Amino acid sequence: QVQLVESGGGLVQAGGSLRLSCAASGSRFTIDTMGWYRQAPGKQRDLVAAITRGGSTNYADSVKGRFVISRDNAKNTVYLQMNYLKPEDTAVYYCNAVDALLINSWGQGTQVTVSS
Repeated sequence: QVQLVESGGGLVQAGGSLRLSCAASGSRFTIDTMGWYRQAPGKQRDLVAAITRGGSTNYADSVKGRFVISRDNAKNTVYLQMNYLKPEDTAVYYCNAVDALLINSWGQGTQVTVSS
């Protein structure tokens, strides 16, 4: 199974920016899709953004135009640049990776808090 280590969460004021990083290691197979999910208290975990190895991206409607996902295949690292943050973006953000056998791996989560 892939090990995912996240970094970059924290506290920011509304309108500010944060950049999340997630480094993958230990995979026996090529990692295809990497992405970010988030879970607010009392809510389900939802997709924020995902990117394939070839660079195709997918965003939740709520973050389009504000967040940008990117990845470095050589480093097996995915990034999430979050701009114009809103209080409703507050959540625990989880990194996700899907390998060539369609096995999902998850990071431990990083807290993002946006104050109004």
